Amino acid sequence: MKIKEIREKTSEAIGHELVDLQKHLFDLRTQAVTEKLEDPSQLIKTKRDIARMKTVLRERRLAEQKAQQPTGEAGR
Repeated sequence: MKIKEIREKTSEAIGHELVDLQKHLFDLRTQAVTEKLEDPSQLIKTKRDIARMKTVLRERRLAEQKAQQPTGEAGR
């Protein structure tokens, strides 16, 4: 999934999809241990998608915090 696609979604939708991807990653790891994983690159792709989603959520939280700060305390 591209970062542009993730940024177009709401934070709530990203949160739900993040949970689904984390479950999927667990399943992939289980398959890797039992040697039933057909495409090992899925592990890396899923990890990167999770990281992208977490990054977007963090950016949004930081933007909200910055918007809530009074203008006089921005330099502290």
